[in-house]
Amino acid sequence: MGWYILAQVLTILISIVRIGRMSEQEKDLEILILRQQLAILQRKQEKPVKTNRAEKMMLAILTTKLKAVTRWSTGQLRSILRIVQPETVLGWHRDLVRRKWSYAHRNKGGRPKMAQELERLILRLARENPRWGYGKIEGELLKLGYGASRTAIRNVLKRHSIVPAPVRSGSIGWRRLMTHYKEQILACDFFTVETIRLKTLYVFFFIELATRRIHLAGITANPDGFWVTQQARQLIWRFDEKETPTRFLIRDNDRKYTQAFDTLFRSEGVHIILIPYQAPNAKDYDSYCTSFVPTGNISASGNRRRVDSFRP
Repeated sequence: MGWYILAQVLTILISIVRIGRMSEQEKDLEILILRQQLAILQRKQEKPVKTNRAEKMMLAILTTKLKAVTRWSTGQLRSILRIVQPETVLGWHRDLVRRKWSYAHRNKGGRPKMAQELERLILRLARENPRWGYGKIEGELLKLGYGASRTAIRNVLKRHSIVPAPVRSGSIGWRRLMTHYKEQILACDFFTVETIRLKTLYVFFFIELATRRIHLAGITANPDGFWVTQQARQLIWRFDEKETPTRFLIRDNDRKYTQAFDTLFRSEGVHIILIPYQAPNAKDYDSYCTSFVPTGNISASGNRRRVDSFRP
């Protein structure tokens, strides 16, 4: 269709050049001959003439130009237009004008559009790595040989409704903390044991979450802050021989864990993690603790108590 329209335009341009070289008498005679031939064809034509889109466009443009030059009315144009009505031709022209404003025009200015391959790569990196921000994605793209600014990356993610990294990833979950750092996590807590004389003893213990190894710190009937800190100090001396250093200590909000207790562990480079209030699921080591049942005899010696063994 494009080549056909181009051929029609070239034909009209050649006709304009040829007509421009003709005299007024020659033009008049040619118009009369063409009109006579058109009248004969119109009488012999049984069916209405069907025009294609290119012919409609050229006829509409020429008719509109003629009307603008001569200022003829629709009735006067009817003497010129024989195969179609003037109203139809002018309707074709209005349709061309309406389509002109509805076409999607390309924006020739500004930066070039990002390649589809690069855009898909940015989306993949953002979805597979929810904690990566714009700067991290930019750095990874440079490693792969792609260049994209942080603004371009932000626009791509925003266009696909992907929120920024802090909102997209959220905070580190409790289970994720346990999974990735369990080799460095230590937890402490108490459980109680009832003696034959119905006396309640408090067993203070530590547990390594990676190996489920229990470290018995001490047993007493009257635990207080000073006693808890002293038992923890003696236990820390044994931890110096570990290959993997302890970096986190999980404890609850019991008042027996005083400021001196926390200071003791912080001086060893251990970060204290407090379990939130009314969050039983945060005690991930509870499942470990319940699997250890004290067996053997529990004997008393002053304020000290001893548990012979623990069976997992």
